[in-house]
Amino acid sequence: MKLNIVPASTGVTWARAGIRTFFRQPLAFTGLFFMFMAALSVVAIVPVVGGLLALVLVPAATVGFMAATEQAAAGRFPMPTILAVGFRRGPKATRALLLLGALYAVAIALVVGISALIDGGRFAQLYAGGEGISRDMVMDAEFRTAMWVATLLYLPVSLLFWHAPALVHWYAVPPVKSLFFSAVAVLKNSRAFLLYGATWMLVSFAAGLLLLLLTLATGSPTIAQVGLVPAALVMAAMFFASIWFSFRDSFSPDEQDAAALPPDPGDAALPGA
Repeated sequence: MKLNIVPASTGVTWARAGIRTFFRQPLAFTGLFFMFMAALSVVAIVPVVGGLLALVLVPAATVGFMAATEQAAAGRFPMPTILAVGFRRGPKATRALLLLGALYAVAIALVVGISALIDGGRFAQLYAGGEGISRDMVMDAEFRTAMWVATLLYLPVSLLFWHAPALVHWYAVPPVKSLFFSAVAVLKNSRAFLLYGATWMLVSFAAGLLLLLLTLATGSPTIAQVGLVPAALVMAAMFFASIWFSFRDSFSPDEQDAAALPPDPGDAALPGA
Protein backbone atom coordinates (compact mmCIF):
# COMPACT_ATOMS: atom_id res chain seq x y z
CA MET A 1 0.00 0.00 0.00
CA LYS A 2 1.35 3.39 -1.02
CA LEU A 3 0.24 6.83 0.12
CA ASN A 4 -0.42 9.26 -2.71
CA ILE A 5 0.07 13.00 -2.34
CA VAL A 6 -2.55 14.72 -4.49
CA PRO A 7 -2.88 18.35 -5.70
CA ALA A 8 -5.13 20.68 -3.72
CA SER A 9 -7.61 20.83 -6.61
CA THR A 10 -8.30 17.11 -6.14
CA GLY A 11 -10.51 18.03 -3.18
CA VAL A 12 -12.95 19.70 -5.57
CA THR A 13 -12.74 16.65 -7.84
CA TRP A 14 -13.76 14.36 -4.97
CA ALA A 15 -16.86 16.42 -4.22
CA ARG A 16 -17.81 16.62 -7.91
CA ALA A 17 -17.30 12.86 -8.30
CA GLY A 18 -19.60 12.17 -5.36
CA ILE A 19 -22.31 14.40 -6.82
CA ARG A 20 -21.91 12.96 -10.32
CA THR A 21 -21.99 9.36 -9.08
CA PHE A 22 -25.09 10.05 -7.00
CA PHE A 23 -26.96 11.34 -10.04
CA ARG A 24 -26.03 8.22 -12.01
CA GLN A 25 -28.11 6.17 -9.57
CA PRO A 26 -30.14 8.73 -7.55
CA LEU A 27 -32.88 6.35 -6.43
CA ALA A 28 -30.41 3.64 -5.47
CA PHE A 29 -28.23 6.01 -3.46
CA THR A 30 -31.16 7.68 -1.73
CA GLY A 31 -32.57 4.27 -0.83
CA LEU A 32 -29.22 2.94 0.35
CA PHE A 33 -28.55 5.98 2.50
CA PHE A 34 -32.04 5.74 3.99
CA MET A 35 -31.41 2.06 4.80
CA PHE A 36 -27.98 3.00 6.18
CA MET A 37 -29.51 5.52 8.59
CA ALA A 38 -32.58 3.40 9.36
CA ALA A 39 -30.47 0.39 10.34
CA LEU A 40 -28.36 2.49 12.72
CA SER A 41 -31.50 4.11 14.14
CA VAL A 42 -33.12 0.73 14.81
CA VAL A 43 -30.02 -0.45 16.66
CA ALA A 44 -29.89 2.84 18.58
CA ILE A 45 -33.33 2.27 20.16
CA VAL A 46 -32.10 -0.81 22.04
CA PRO A 47 -32.33 0.15 25.73
CA VAL A 48 -29.16 1.26 27.53
CA VAL A 49 -26.54 0.14 24.98
CA GLY A 50 -28.32 0.94 21.71
CA GLY A 51 -26.57 4.24 21.07
CA LEU A 52 -23.11 2.73 21.56
CA LEU A 53 -23.96 -0.31 19.41
CA ALA A 54 -25.04 1.99 16.58
CA LEU A 55 -21.70 3.81 16.78
CA VAL A 56 -19.85 0.47 16.72
CA LEU A 57 -21.53 -0.34 13.39
CA VAL A 58 -20.72 3.01 11.74
CA PRO A 59 -17.35 1.92 10.22
CA ALA A 60 -18.85 -1.25 8.71
CA ALA A 61 -21.82 0.68 7.33
CA THR A 62 -19.44 3.27 5.88
CA VAL A 63 -17.50 0.54 4.09
CA GLY A 64 -20.76 -0.73 2.60
CA PHE A 65 -21.68 2.70 1.27
CA MET A 66 -18.18 3.17 -0.16
CA ALA A 67 -18.43 -0.18 -1.95
CA ALA A 68 -21.81 0.89 -3.35
CA THR A 69 -20.20 4.08 -4.67
CA GLU A 70 -17.46 2.11 -6.40
CA GLN A 71 -20.05 -0.10 -8.08
CA ALA A 72 -22.13 2.88 -9.23
CA ALA A 73 -19.03 4.66 -10.55
CA ALA A 74 -18.23 1.51 -12.56
CA GLY A 75 -21.72 1.54 -14.09
CA ARG A 76 -23.22 -1.22 -11.94
CA PHE A 77 -26.39 -1.00 -9.88
CA PRO A 78 -25.60 -1.31 -6.14
CA MET A 79 -27.93 -3.74 -4.39
CA PRO A 80 -28.99 -3.30 -0.74
CA THR A 81 -26.86 -6.30 0.31
CA ILE A 82 -23.73 -4.26 -0.47
CA LEU A 83 -24.20 -2.45 2.84
CA ALA A 84 -23.17 -5.67 4.65
CA VAL A 85 -20.05 -6.22 2.55
CA GLY A 86 -17.83 -5.41 5.52
CA PHE A 87 -18.93 -8.65 7.18
CA ARG A 88 -18.27 -10.89 4.18
CA ARG A 89 -14.51 -11.33 4.42
CA GLY A 90 -14.61 -13.81 7.26
CA PRO A 91 -14.46 -13.72 11.07
CA LYS A 92 -11.05 -12.03 11.31
CA ALA A 93 -12.03 -9.11 9.08
CA THR A 94 -15.38 -8.79 10.85
CA ARG A 95 -13.69 -8.64 14.26
CA ALA A 96 -11.31 -5.97 12.96
CA LEU A 97 -14.17 -3.76 11.75
CA LEU A 98 -16.09 -4.24 15.00
CA LEU A 99 -12.98 -3.37 17.03
CA LEU A 100 -12.57 -0.23 14.95
CA GLY A 101 -16.23 0.51 15.62
CA ALA A 102 -15.68 0.07 19.35
CA LEU A 103 -12.80 2.57 19.21
CA TYR A 104 -15.05 4.98 17.34
CA ALA A 105 -17.80 4.58 19.94
CA VAL A 106 -15.32 5.30 22.75
CA ALA A 107 -14.03 8.40 20.93
CA ILE A 108 -17.54 9.79 20.39
CA ALA A 109 -18.50 8.98 23.99
CA LEU A 110 -15.48 10.97 25.20
CA VAL A 111 -16.36 13.94 22.98
CA VAL A 112 -19.99 13.97 24.13
CA GLY A 113 -18.95 13.35 27.75
CA ILE A 114 -16.62 16.35 27.76
CA SER A 115 -19.39 18.53 26.34
CA ALA A 116 -21.69 17.34 29.15
CA LEU A 117 -19.25 18.73 31.72
CA ILE A 118 -19.86 22.18 30.24
CA ASP A 119 -23.66 22.34 29.90
CA GLY A 120 -24.88 19.56 32.17
CA GLY A 121 -25.58 17.18 29.29
CA ARG A 122 -28.06 19.22 27.22
CA PHE A 123 -25.98 18.95 24.04
CA ALA A 124 -25.43 15.24 24.77
CA GLN A 125 -29.21 14.71 24.96
CA LEU A 126 -29.66 16.56 21.67
CA TYR A 127 -26.94 14.44 20.04
CA ALA A 128 -28.58 11.26 21.30
CA GLY A 129 -31.92 12.35 19.89
CA GLY A 130 -33.58 12.46 23.28
CA GLU A 131 -34.40 16.15 23.13
CA GLY A 132 -35.24 18.53 20.31
CA ILE A 133 -33.45 21.85 19.89
CA SER A 134 -35.26 24.88 21.28
CA ARG A 135 -34.84 28.64 21.32
CA ASP A 136 -33.78 28.47 24.98
CA MET A 137 -30.97 26.08 24.05
CA VAL A 138 -29.71 28.33 21.27
CA MET A 139 -29.71 31.32 23.61
CA ASP A 140 -27.93 29.42 26.40
CA ALA A 141 -24.21 30.33 26.47
CA GLU A 142 -23.21 27.04 28.11
CA PHE A 143 -25.05 25.02 25.46
CA ARG A 144 -23.36 26.97 22.65
CA THR A 145 -19.97 26.50 24.27
CA ALA A 146 -20.57 22.76 24.65
CA MET A 147 -21.61 22.53 21.00
CA TRP A 148 -18.48 24.31 19.76
CA VAL A 149 -16.20 22.29 22.05
CA ALA A 150 -17.76 19.04 20.77
CA THR A 151 -17.34 20.23 17.18
CA LEU A 152 -13.66 21.07 17.71
CA LEU A 153 -13.00 17.78 19.50
CA TYR A 154 -14.68 15.84 16.69
CA LEU A 155 -12.21 17.19 14.11
CA PRO A 156 -9.29 15.00 15.29
CA VAL A 157 -11.69 12.05 15.61
CA SER A 158 -12.74 12.57 12.00
CA LEU A 159 -9.09 12.78 10.95
CA LEU A 160 -8.30 9.45 12.63
CA PHE A 161 -11.33 7.60 11.30
CA TRP A 162 -11.68 9.13 7.81
CA HIS A 163 -9.83 6.39 5.95
CA ALA A 164 -9.66 3.83 8.77
CA PRO A 165 -12.72 1.68 7.87
CA ALA A 166 -11.62 1.38 4.25
CA LEU A 167 -8.02 0.60 5.23
CA VAL A 168 -9.19 -2.19 7.53
CA HIS A 169 -11.50 -3.63 4.86
CA TRP A 170 -9.58 -3.25 1.59
CA TYR A 171 -5.98 -3.44 2.84
CA ALA A 172 -6.42 -5.57 5.99
CA VAL A 173 -4.64 -2.94 8.09
CA PRO A 174 -5.02 -3.61 11.84
CA PRO A 175 -7.54 -1.22 13.45
CA VAL A 176 -5.10 0.79 15.57
CA LYS A 177 -2.62 1.15 12.69
CA SER A 178 -5.43 2.22 10.39
CA LEU A 179 -6.07 5.23 12.63
CA PHE A 180 -2.44 6.32 12.31
CA PHE A 181 -2.36 5.79 8.54
CA SER A 182 -5.64 7.66 8.15
CA ALA A 183 -4.37 10.66 10.11
CA VAL A 184 -1.12 10.77 8.14
CA ALA A 185 -2.97 10.54 4.80
CA VAL A 186 -5.35 13.37 5.69
CA LEU A 187 -2.56 15.61 7.00
CA LYS A 188 -0.32 14.93 3.98
CA ASN A 189 -3.22 15.87 1.71
CA SER A 190 -4.53 18.64 3.97
CA ARG A 191 -4.80 21.21 1.16
CA ALA A 192 -7.00 18.87 -0.86
CA PHE A 193 -9.17 18.14 2.18
CA LEU A 194 -9.53 21.85 2.98
CA LEU A 195 -10.80 22.49 -0.55
CA TYR A 196 -12.99 19.40 -0.27
CA GLY A 197 -14.61 20.75 2.89
CA ALA A 198 -14.98 24.23 1.40
CA THR A 199 -16.66 22.77 -1.68
CA TRP A 200 -19.23 20.93 0.41
CA MET A 201 -19.90 24.07 2.43
CA LEU A 202 -20.60 25.95 -0.82
CA VAL A 203 -22.86 23.15 -2.08
CA SER A 204 -24.78 23.17 1.21
CA PHE A 205 -25.11 26.95 1.07
CA ALA A 206 -26.36 26.76 -2.53
CA ALA A 207 -28.97 24.13 -1.60
CA GLY A 208 -30.19 26.23 1.33
CA LEU A 209 -30.31 29.35 -0.85
CA LEU A 210 -32.35 27.48 -3.47
CA LEU A 211 -34.92 26.45 -0.85
CA LEU A 212 -35.07 30.03 0.41
CA LEU A 213 -35.61 31.43 -3.09
CA LEU A 214 -38.35 28.88 -3.77
CA THR A 215 -40.04 29.86 -0.52
CA LEU A 216 -39.86 33.57 -1.37
CA ALA A 217 -41.06 32.97 -4.93
CA THR A 218 -44.11 30.97 -3.84
CA GLY A 219 -44.79 32.90 -0.66
CA SER A 220 -45.30 29.60 1.15
CA PRO A 221 -43.00 28.46 4.00
CA THR A 222 -44.32 24.94 3.40
CA ILE A 223 -41.83 24.59 0.51
CA ALA A 224 -38.90 24.90 2.88
CA GLN A 225 -40.52 22.72 5.54
CA VAL A 226 -41.33 19.93 3.10
CA GLY A 227 -38.12 20.19 1.09
CA LEU A 228 -35.66 20.41 3.98
CA VAL A 229 -35.57 16.72 4.93
CA PRO A 230 -35.31 15.34 1.34
CA ALA A 231 -32.65 17.94 0.53
CA ALA A 232 -30.65 16.98 3.62
CA LEU A 233 -30.97 13.28 2.73
CA VAL A 234 -29.71 13.88 -0.82
CA MET A 235 -26.85 16.09 0.39
CA ALA A 236 -25.75 13.50 2.94
CA ALA A 237 -25.90 10.69 0.35
CA MET A 238 -23.78 12.71 -2.10
CA PHE A 239 -21.28 13.51 0.65
CA PHE A 240 -20.94 9.87 1.70
CA ALA A 241 -20.52 8.90 -1.96
CA SER A 242 -17.60 11.30 -2.26
CA ILE A 243 -15.72 9.63 0.62
CA TRP A 244 -14.86 6.68 -1.64
CA PHE A 245 -13.03 8.93 -4.10
CA SER A 246 -10.95 10.57 -1.37
CA PHE A 247 -9.83 7.10 -0.26
CA ARG A 248 -9.26 5.79 -3.80
CA ASP A 249 -6.96 8.69 -4.69
CA SER A 250 -5.08 8.73 -1.37
CA PHE A 251 -3.86 5.12 -1.53
CA SER A 252 -2.76 2.72 -4.23
CA PRO A 253 -2.07 -1.02 -3.90
CA ASP A 254 1.12 -2.91 -4.56
CA GLU A 255 1.34 -6.57 -5.64
CA GLN A 256 1.19 -7.85 -2.07
CA ASP A 257 -2.03 -5.92 -1.42
CA ALA A 258 -3.66 -7.29 -4.56
CA ALA A 259 -3.02 -10.85 -3.38
CA ALA A 260 -3.64 -10.30 0.32
CA LEU A 261 -7.42 -10.53 0.43
CA PRO A 262 -9.80 -13.13 -0.99
CA PRO A 263 -12.04 -11.96 -3.83
CA ASP A 264 -15.65 -11.11 -3.07
CA PRO A 265 -18.10 -11.02 -5.98
CA GLY A 266 -20.14 -8.25 -4.36
CA ASP A 267 -17.18 -6.18 -3.21
CA ALA A 268 -15.33 -3.27 -4.70
CA ALA A 269 -11.87 -3.76 -6.11
CA LEU A 270 -8.77 -2.45 -4.39
CA PRO A 271 -8.48 1.29 -5.11
CA GLY A 272 -6.25 1.89 -8.09
CA ALA A 273 -6.04 -1.81 -8.91
